[in-house]
Amino acid sequence: MYTLLSVVQVFIAVVLVFLILMHSGRDTGLSGAFGVGTGSGPFGGGSLVERNLNRWTVAFAILFVLNTVVLLKLS
Repeated sequence: MYTLLSVVQVFIAVVLVFLILMHSGRDTGLSGAFGVGTGSGPFGGGSLVERNLNRWTVAFAILFVLNTVVLLKLS
């Protein structure tokens, strides 16, 4: 079980690094790479792609923390 969770931890870490690197600076954003514009909606949420990128990043960060806690409890 510990080995399986360790492999999952490495996978989550790699995906999390990839997701974080896809984020750009505050002014450019992911929509700036595609020429969509400023990327800020009426509520400051940005484009749909950026919102989904934010959601995936938060989800993988939570998974990373939970998996770390489980691994610490098992060791």
